[in-house]
Amino acid sequence: MRQILYFAIAALLIGAFVPKLYGDRTAIAPTETALAATPAPDGGRQTVIAQSANGHFQTEASVDGRRIDFMVDTGASMIALRQRDANRLGIFPSPADYTALVATANGNVKAARVQLRRVDVGGVTVRDVAALVLPDQALGQNLLGMSFLSKLQWQQKNGKLVLEQ
Repeated sequence: MRQILYFAIAALLIGAFVPKLYGDRTAIAPTETALAATPAPDGGRQTVIAQSANGHFQTEASVDGRRIDFMVDTGASMIALRQRDANRLGIFPSPADYTALVATANGNVKAARVQLRRVDVGGVTVRDVAALVLPDQALGQNLLGMSFLSKLQWQQKNGKLVLEQ
């Protein structure tokens, strides 16, 4: 019995400290993913998001003046926000606002439709962007969907996502 207890304590300690020693190798800090906007060849603005180790494009955006993390998702028709992040942005849908039915990997979920005044990724800015607020348990992370991307020129090449305006 004592050996089991020692083993359990050792496993807890290893589980708590080993990740801190090696860090999260799949996460990319927002400052590493989105570069500052640069002039695009046609005179517009351009920003580049590097692909993370897990194959996704993670970035930080400014939504109505506040910073928030996103995963770029071309399969999402709209920007999708977790409720707690929407609250951080000053968006507080009432229970009656959750009228949109959304199909997610976790099944069908009700969401609230909202309008974001300004979404900026690395200096590339889109105004008046449609978004959905979903319950936290329905969405693992915020998604930067097509309601933002469709207002830009974008392409994926050499492990980078290039956004042009």
